[in-house]
Amino acid sequence: MMFSQSFALVFYDLRRVVLAPLTRCRSYGNLAQPHNLVYYQRTAAPGVLLIAEATAVSETARGYPNVPGLWTQEQVEAWKPVVDAVHAKGAVFFCQIWHTGRVSPTEFQPNGQAPVSSTDKQVTPAVSHDGSVLSFAAPRRLETDEIPGIVNDFRTAARNAVAAGFDGVEIHAANGYLIDQFMKDGVNDRDDAYGGTLENRCRFAAEVITAVADEIGAHRVGVRLSPFADYVDCVDSDPEALALHVIGILNGLGVLYCHVIEPRMCVDENDGRLMIPHRLLPFRKAFKGTFMVNGGYDREEGDKAVADGYADLVAYGRLFLANPDLPERFRKNAALNKYDRSTFYTFDPVVGYTDYPFLDGHV
Repeated sequence: MMFSQSFALVFYDLRRVVLAPLTRCRSYGNLAQPHNLVYYQRTAAPGVLLIAEATAVSETARGYPNVPGLWTQEQVEAWKPVVDAVHAKGAVFFCQIWHTGRVSPTEFQPNGQAPVSSTDKQVTPAVSHDGSVLSFAAPRRLETDEIPGIVNDFRTAARNAVAAGFDGVEIHAANGYLIDQFMKDGVNDRDDAYGGTLENRCRFAAEVITAVADEIGAHRVGVRLSPFADYVDCVDSDPEALALHVIGILNGLGVLYCHVIEPRMCVDENDGRLMIPHRLLPFRKAFKGTFMVNGGYDREEGDKAVADGYADLVAYGRLFLANPDLPERFRKNAALNKYDRSTFYTFDPVVGYTDYPFLDGHV
């Protein structure tokens, strides 16, 4: 385990249980709210690592309603009591910072302007979890001389996160958002210094990660990647080479952890069960810091991933969302609450948010 001594974690047997960053759309006006404090405090426990939901680095970075931000002092002040409440429970708290790029409708852009991206190619409309159709605006290709400004937005957000009390930040370079839009050749069609070759396509990511590490220290920085994902039309022809190239950048900077999303679940040919593909081992071997995996794990599979040396940490999303005491339930091998997918992204401050019961029955 190569986690910084400053953030020593408490482990339950072989389990390294992390709260994955989960967009919940309940930070009204892009400000952390009192009910956000309740939500995160409920999941906090001594030594457990929590990663706060994706938090916008600028006004133009937003792609969804009621997501928190870290580009103003007011937002910093709003986060402070949330962070303090988590720390009071003895947990470690990182904030995921992001820019959605072209994955944004014009309603979330200042003056209805087009969202920015590496390209001017529009995302294909998609069907959401509730059956509604999500449509995204035609993006505007960033000019080369505009890119340093976006890099600086990430730097500022990281500085603001530390000012709010977070222990560090996770840079969201996954799931088809802006950094991923530069890295993957299925989207990036540029012919300047930020397009074409693998090195050029990863230049923006390298500049963002370097700027953030320079600002707050590489020991406070994690990076999330999804090389195999095809979210919002964002694919790459050689995901293995892409991930290994980025991991080389992370190693060179001494970044604390690398958080990688597994490929989509596959079907076992023998019994028809859904199973995790486990294709991240080359990345785990290549990365010199703490390696975190995410993607459909349950208690047994998470235990095995750690026991086999496949990962140092396992991030849980939906299971943690519905079980605020998930590490304790795992320790006791207790039954789990079932999550309600229909309430993942509603705006209600309680229902589907802070009303899942603990193991002892209280809410």
